[in-house]
Amino acid sequence: MSNANHEPARTRRSPQRDAVRDVLNSRSGFISAQDLHAALRENGSSIGLATVYRHLQSMLSSGEIDSLHTGEGEALYRQCSPEHHHHLICRNCGRAVEIDAPEVESWAKKVAGKYGYTDFEHTVEVFGLCAECSAKRR
Repeated sequence: MSNANHEPARTRRSPQRDAVRDVLNSRSGFISAQDLHAALRENGSSIGLATVYRHLQSMLSSGEIDSLHTGEGEALYRQCSPEHHHHLICRNCGRAVEIDAPEVESWAKKVAGKYGYTDFEHTVEVFGLCAECSAKRR
């Protein structure tokens, strides 16, 4: 999870940024930049992939969206929850579930404090197979 404790910055509105936001708002889960770009193109947008990446990075920096990296290193994005959270992600279908992990929070604070770190951040993504994908493999 990214940007857990950042306050959203003011950003300039643009039709392209609004289009990216609209696609993210229409999805319940995470989406790659390439798939988001394809969805925009299917809707008649002429936005380029580099512009999609630029808007995603800006929205990530401002705390508007959430991201995670898959086991293969691909970045995925979605409209974010305002609270800090972690994810349990299916390696097969990509389904992501937000999980509460109080043990992780206390561990991260303890480790940061042990080494004198302040204003720290952390991410935790747990990968496995969801119940549906596990059942299909049987």
